[in-house]
Amino acid sequence: MPHIAWIGKKSPFCGNVTYGLTITEALRQRGHRVSFIHFDSGDSWPDVALPYLVKSQVYTIPSPGAQRELRDALARLQPDLVHASLTLSPLDFRLPDLCQQLGLPLVATFHPPFDAGLRHVAAGTQQLTYQLYAPALARFDRVIVFSQLQAGILERLGVPAERLAVIANGVDVNRWCPARNAPAAGAAGRGPESRDQQLDQRLGRERLFVYMGRIATEKNLEALLRAWRLVRPRGCRLVIVGDGPLRSALEPASPEPDVLWWGHEPDEATRIALLQRAEVFILPSLVEGLSLALLEAMACGAACVATDAGADGEVLEGGAGIVLRTQGVTTQLRTLLPLLRDQPVLTAELGRRARQRVLERYALTGSLSQLEGLYSALLSRRPVPERSAPGPLWGLPLA
Repeated sequence: MPHIAWIGKKSPFCGNVTYGLTITEALRQRGHRVSFIHFDSGDSWPDVALPYLVKSQVYTIPSPGAQRELRDALARLQPDLVHASLTLSPLDFRLPDLCQQLGLPLVATFHPPFDAGLRHVAAGTQQLTYQLYAPALARFDRVIVFSQLQAGILERLGVPAERLAVIANGVDVNRWCPARNAPAAGAAGRGPESRDQQLDQRLGRERLFVYMGRIATEKNLEALLRAWRLVRPRGCRLVIVGDGPLRSALEPASPEPDVLWWGHEPDEATRIALLQRAEVFILPSLVEGLSLALLEAMACGAACVATDAGADGEVLEGGAGIVLRTQGVTTQLRTLLPLLRDQPVLTAELGRRARQRVLERYALTGSLSQLEGLYSALLSRRPVPERSAPGPLWGLPLA
């Protein structure tokens, strides 16, 4: 099995963090050796910590010595391949030169959300990110994207098609599953009965509509809140799980009985339990990549409503959910919320179809097999590097 040096994030919580932790854990379970290199402060053994100046859910600014420490770590670890889950950091642009001089194949996963229609300011901003990254991505050995739409954008910006690999996000369908399919109580060893009691106390008895994700401009949560407050569907409660820069502006000073601001939830088992209780999951984003939260909600059997931003429309097309346009989300939801409230048979059927779609197209096992195939193809074409300590990387800036 090859030794993979994984460069990514472990905090703060975001889709990139979930992706990196999920994939590396699964690779280890399949027998791969994985060394995790990420931005952190202090000692993070057995991981490798890189120093940083600023780290957020969206971008990272490394310390001046981070590149030198990364080079030293790769020389010490001597991996067979480097996989960078790109963190929107200046260090991303140095990786092709660094890995080329160390003789290491380099794979990237490119996460930034997009809207192929460029229908909003947020979409235009993300397009600039793609334009900025494209020349560097063209120098990676492979760039993993989550959909053909995303690959098409990068091809138009000059990234060769042969360097792009479409591997969709995957979900562990045995872990993220409807409550009726969940392991027996006590199997996880974390007190599920106590967790259920706490959830009962906090959630109440209403039917649950859930949003889970960052509370930021591109997620368009304002549109969902406007629609909810206009409709106020009786017997229903909107649960907002997550945190972000807009929370303080959107969360009212006085509590609303039918809107629960849950906040950031670090415990995966609790997030699973929340989605298992959700009758409807709503994602009103202006831009997206391929939302892991959406796939997790689908796997848990929630009826899913999402915009056609990024690849989310592809995920739900053909009856696996309800697809909204990114323009006029409030108006669309104002019409849709009463229907979802009054038609529990419809939401149950949509939840069944959502789960089936994930089983057919987005199971983690399939994504991992594609990833392993990509690794094997790259390693089979590369000579085995000499395992002596490398000399200075002449011409490569060390700052």
